[in-house]
Amino acid sequence: MRAILVGLGVVGQSLLQMLSERYEELRDRYGIGLRLVAVADSGGAITKASGLNPARVLQAKRAGGLKSLGDGNFTDDPLGLIGELEADILIDATPTNIVDGEPSYSYIRSAILHGLDVVTVSKGGLALYFPALKELAAHRGVVLRFSGTVGGGMPAIEFGKECGRSDRLEKVVGVLNGTTNYILSRMEDTGQTFRDALGEAQRLGYAERDPTLDISGLDTACKITILANEVLGMGATLSDVRVSGIEEIDVDEVRAARERGLAVRLLGVADGRRLEVSPQTVGERDPLAVKGALNAVTFKASYSGSHTITGKGAGGPETATSILRDLVAIKMVRVAEVSRI
Repeated sequence: MRAILVGLGVVGQSLLQMLSERYEELRDRYGIGLRLVAVADSGGAITKASGLNPARVLQAKRAGGLKSLGDGNFTDDPLGLIGELEADILIDATPTNIVDGEPSYSYIRSAILHGLDVVTVSKGGLALYFPALKELAAHRGVVLRFSGTVGGGMPAIEFGKECGRSDRLEKVVGVLNGTTNYILSRMEDTGQTFRDALGEAQRLGYAERDPTLDISGLDTACKITILANEVLGMGATLSDVRVSGIEEIDVDEVRAARERGLAVRLLGVADGRRLEVSPQTVGERDPLAVKGALNAVTFKASYSGSHTITGKGAGGPETATSILRDLVAIKMVRVAEVSRI
């Protein structure tokens, strides 16, 4: 597989680390002999037809940037590479942008138009343009995979699709943001105010310096949109979600809920007709009452009942594993196609 990797933040760097450490395992166990023909970040891209060494790329990125690699050819137009290089797949690990979905949207669209399969962990482009991108991918006969956009390393999308196999999914409810869940858990367990719990989350690295995307509920809105589209077939976009965050949650409200055997959690809800994100109460023994930075998603089916998956919803190594999972899935699709010829 000849791959173009765009985005060298925490997730992109974690992927490079895994490719360096696990190359033989991926090749021998899954048949994934990934060759990086281009790697790009916001400063430009390095290309090499015979393949770039992941460890050396990672070292260069951490040292002085891709230009310092001293191997391959440098360009300041990464997007233009997609139509020029001999490649099979685009791996998109660019930051999430919910305003216009860029640069993820343009990378994904260009890759699809040029016949490349796509793996993305960037939520913005999908949340804003999911129906259009899925239709374009189907029309062009390419595989578009995005398991890391919801739940990080937790295979929430695959789990949900499996729950709906031979059954009918009626509703999806999820705790989909680790930052807000950590804040609410601390308010619940220690009596901290929202501001104090947020400050602690920032010091520990659970929350960004600007936590707006998380605490406003918009990150959860992106994820429930993607889940609703892929698992329930809703054909929705981010603008269809009614969103309320946790900024106005008071510690007294959290404490009162606990006294009644309830927990306040920021939930994303999709039932095939509506999409909503808001703080709600669940029973303290409900599988959705997860603590700390954990995520949890419950899929409610007509015949088999409710099924819940929990796990770490973010993190560089965790999300990088989702990229590898999607690469394996694409490999299986392409091998199956060849076997039918």
